[in-house]
Amino acid sequence: MTSWEPETSAAFRALTEYSTDLVSVLDESGTILYQSPSAERVLGEESDERVGTNAFEYVHPDDRGRIAETFGEMVRSPGTVTERVEYRFEHGDGSWIWIESIASNRTDTTIDGYVVNSRDVTERKEKQQRLERQNERLEEFTSIVSHDLRNPLNVAQGRVELVRETCDSEHVDPLDRALDRIDDLVDDLLTLARRGEPIGETEPVDLAELSEQCWRTVETADSTIRPSIDRTIRADRSRLRQLLENLIRNAVEHGGTDVTLVVGELDEGFYVEDTGPGIPEDEGDEIFEAGYSTADDGTGFGLSIVKEVADAHGWTVRVTDGSAGGTRFEVTGVQFAR
Repeated sequence: MTSWEPETSAAFRALTEYSTDLVSVLDESGTILYQSPSAERVLGEESDERVGTNAFEYVHPDDRGRIAETFGEMVRSPGTVTERVEYRFEHGDGSWIWIESIASNRTDTTIDGYVVNSRDVTERKEKQQRLERQNERLEEFTSIVSHDLRNPLNVAQGRVELVRETCDSEHVDPLDRALDRIDDLVDDLLTLARRGEPIGETEPVDLAELSEQCWRTVETADSTIRPSIDRTIRADRSRLRQLLENLIRNAVEHGGTDVTLVVGELDEGFYVEDTGPGIPEDEGDEIFEAGYSTADDGTGFGLSIVKEVADAHGWTVRVTDGSAGGTRFEVTGVQFAR
């Protein structure tokens, strides 16, 4: 097949005249027999500029073999349609753009050729590549934080305990608290580094049991917790633990060491309420922002992590006044397992 007869293609030309995609008809060798008028928008040149030349000449050398193989498989099977493929293609100005194409073998119809629909996806591809580079840098950052920073911190904490045993100094406790704060910051930074990650596999989680476990894990001083919910919810247990631990830690930091926490049930979720002083009305919209804190020793990331975990599950979290004047965090959109 060396030409594409106009009398057999008039209807096809009419259909593709106003297509936003670049529509090309090739022969079995890849020679371009026809390109739609959208070539001007996609490639920056007249639609007949490349007619008679081989399409593979314009495919980036690093992508050419892969695309030729996909095209060859389609050529051997009349009526077949390829999967969508992305590759670099030469623009009329000599630059490389990313295009996404899908091809179909129409040799068994009046078209009698191989139809390729293509669109410019350069912007999308560049965003994807930027995101991949950001993720690589983020992985490097978390590696540095979790190893290069954590290791000397652990050594320093161990040395403080040795100093405490051998030296009665008023400076030991402040030093210990400062190192604990750094430890909390490291934990929060590693958690925030997972921002946007999809949740892991969900499972039935006993909310009362997990909240008590979290309360025992957090430094809660003389605080108490009263789970008043007998429900199991579907969640990523590890991420839900982060949410609960940060709500408990927030209550202790702002409500005092003897604060009481209640974990209760809502129609579409659960709440965590404390007996502390509550949150000022004008600060309600700001508390979930990363870095926001009213406590001298707070990291400012805890409630940001709470919102992140809720968002990852598709839940909604809001803050309101507690029944006893404290603060109440409500998490809704939760799927109950029982």
